[in-house]
Amino acid sequence: MIFIYITCKNKKEARKIGLFLIKKRLAGCCNIFPIESVYWWQKRIVKDNEVVLIVKTLKKNFKKVEKEVKKLHSYTTPCILEILITRSSKDYLNWLEKEIK
Repeated sequence: MIFIYITCKNKKEARKIGLFLIKKRLAGCCNIFPIESVYWWQKRIVKDNEVVLIVKTLKKNFKKVEKEVKKLHSYTTPCILEILITRSSKDYLNWLEKEIK
């Protein structure tokens, strides 16, 4: 099981991507959180409000999710990070595997 951490420009974009991944059975669940970001972009420091989309899926789906997110995302270089989950409850993992298949 992995989480895929994706930053989005707003809640609307995060919802659009998350719903697409759920409908395509590439994710069992997606969470959306507002965040404040500070980062370098085009030789300057940017302070911005963004939204994090956390996608709960299986390791085998990372490349597929990455490909689909790049098609739907508004950023030139979207943040798409894999976070390996080393432990989870057996019941939750069973549910996730069932929903993604």
